[in-house]
Amino acid sequence: MNQNTIHRIRQFTEDRDWNQFHTPANLAKSISIEANELLECFQWSDTDYDIEHVKEELADVLVYCRNMLDKLGLDEDEIVNNKMDQNEAKYPVDKARGSAAKYDEL
Repeated sequence: MNQNTIHRIRQFTEDRDWNQFHTPANLAKSISIEANELLECFQWSDTDYDIEHVKEELADVLVYCRNMLDKLGLDEDEIVNNKMDQNEAKYPVDKARGSAAKYDEL
Protein backbone atom coordinates (compact mmCIF):
# COMPACT_ATOMS: atom_id res chain seq x y z
CA MET A 1 0.00 0.00 0.00
CA ASN A 2 1.50 3.35 -0.89
CA GLN A 3 2.16 6.05 1.68
CA ASN A 4 -0.59 8.37 0.40
CA THR A 5 -3.20 5.68 0.89
CA ILE A 6 -1.87 4.80 4.34
CA HIS A 7 -1.94 8.48 5.32
CA ARG A 8 -5.51 8.80 4.04
CA ILE A 9 -6.67 5.82 6.12
CA ARG A 10 -4.91 7.16 9.22
CA GLN A 11 -6.32 10.66 8.69
CA PHE A 12 -9.86 9.31 8.22
CA THR A 13 -9.62 7.46 11.52
CA GLU A 14 -7.98 10.36 13.37
CA ASP A 15 -10.47 12.96 12.10
CA ARG A 16 -13.31 10.90 13.54
CA ASP A 17 -11.53 10.06 16.81
CA TRP A 18 -12.03 6.35 16.14
CA ASN A 19 -8.63 5.16 17.39
CA GLN A 20 -10.23 4.80 20.81
CA PHE A 21 -12.37 1.98 19.40
CA HIS A 22 -9.55 0.27 17.52
CA THR A 23 -8.47 -2.32 20.02
CA PRO A 24 -6.77 -5.37 18.54
CA ALA A 25 -9.83 -7.45 19.43
CA ASN A 26 -12.27 -5.01 17.82
CA LEU A 27 -10.13 -4.77 14.69
CA ALA A 28 -9.85 -8.56 14.45
CA LYS A 29 -13.63 -8.82 14.71
CA SER A 30 -14.07 -6.14 12.05
CA ILE A 31 -11.65 -7.91 9.70
CA SER A 32 -13.59 -11.14 10.12
CA ILE A 33 -16.95 -9.43 9.60
CA GLU A 34 -15.77 -7.67 6.44
CA ALA A 35 -14.15 -10.87 5.14
CA ASN A 36 -17.49 -12.60 5.54
CA GLU A 37 -19.19 -9.78 3.64
CA LEU A 38 -16.63 -10.37 0.89
CA LEU A 39 -17.45 -14.08 0.94
CA GLU A 40 -21.13 -13.23 0.64
CA CYS A 41 -20.40 -11.78 -2.81
CA PHE A 42 -19.80 -15.36 -3.95
CA GLN A 43 -22.56 -17.02 -1.92
CA TRP A 44 -24.58 -18.40 -4.81
CA SER A 45 -22.08 -18.45 -7.64
CA ASP A 46 -18.34 -18.77 -8.11
CA THR A 47 -18.51 -16.94 -11.42
CA ASP A 48 -21.51 -14.59 -11.37
CA TYR A 49 -20.61 -11.77 -8.97
CA ASP A 50 -20.59 -7.99 -8.87
CA ILE A 51 -16.94 -6.92 -9.15
CA GLU A 52 -17.73 -3.46 -7.74
CA HIS A 53 -19.20 -5.01 -4.60
CA VAL A 54 -16.20 -7.34 -4.33
CA LYS A 55 -13.86 -4.33 -4.55
CA GLU A 56 -15.79 -2.48 -1.82
CA GLU A 57 -15.68 -5.41 0.59
CA LEU A 58 -12.04 -6.20 -0.16
CA ALA A 59 -11.17 -2.55 0.49
CA ASP A 60 -12.92 -2.75 3.87
CA VAL A 61 -10.81 -5.78 4.78
CA LEU A 62 -7.62 -4.01 3.72
CA VAL A 63 -8.46 -0.83 5.65
CA TYR A 64 -9.09 -2.77 8.85
CA CYS A 65 -5.87 -4.73 8.30
CA ARG A 66 -3.97 -1.45 7.91
CA ASN A 67 -5.54 -0.22 11.15
CA MET A 68 -4.49 -3.44 12.89
CA LEU A 69 -0.92 -3.06 11.65
CA ASP A 70 -0.84 0.48 13.03
CA LYS A 71 -2.41 -0.48 16.35
CA LEU A 72 0.14 -3.26 16.91
CA GLY A 73 3.10 -1.36 15.45
CA LEU A 74 3.72 -4.03 12.82
CA ASP A 75 5.39 -3.74 9.44
CA GLU A 76 3.35 -5.40 6.69
CA ASP A 77 6.36 -6.37 4.58
CA GLU A 78 8.13 -7.93 7.54
CA ILE A 79 5.20 -10.03 8.72
CA VAL A 80 4.25 -11.12 5.19
CA ASN A 81 7.82 -12.13 4.37
CA ASN A 82 8.15 -14.02 7.67
CA LYS A 83 4.96 -15.91 6.86
CA MET A 84 6.13 -16.60 3.31
CA ASP A 85 9.35 -18.08 4.73
CA GLN A 86 7.23 -20.42 6.87
CA ASN A 87 4.95 -21.30 3.95
CA GLU A 88 7.86 -22.03 1.63
CA ALA A 89 9.33 -24.40 4.24
CA LYS A 90 5.98 -26.14 4.79
CA TYR A 91 5.12 -26.36 1.10
CA PRO A 92 8.27 -27.15 -0.89
CA VAL A 93 7.73 -26.77 -4.63
CA ASP A 94 8.74 -30.34 -5.44
CA LYS A 95 6.01 -31.71 -3.14
CA ALA A 96 3.29 -29.07 -3.28
CA ARG A 97 3.19 -28.08 -6.95
CA GLY A 98 -0.29 -28.71 -8.33
CA SER A 99 -1.52 -30.20 -5.05
CA ALA A 100 -4.18 -28.81 -2.71
CA ALA A 101 -3.04 -31.14 0.09
CA LYS A 102 -2.25 -29.66 3.49
CA TYR A 103 1.46 -29.56 4.41
CA ASP A 104 1.18 -32.55 6.75
CA GLU A 105 -0.28 -34.64 3.91
CA LEU A 106 2.46 -33.94 1.34
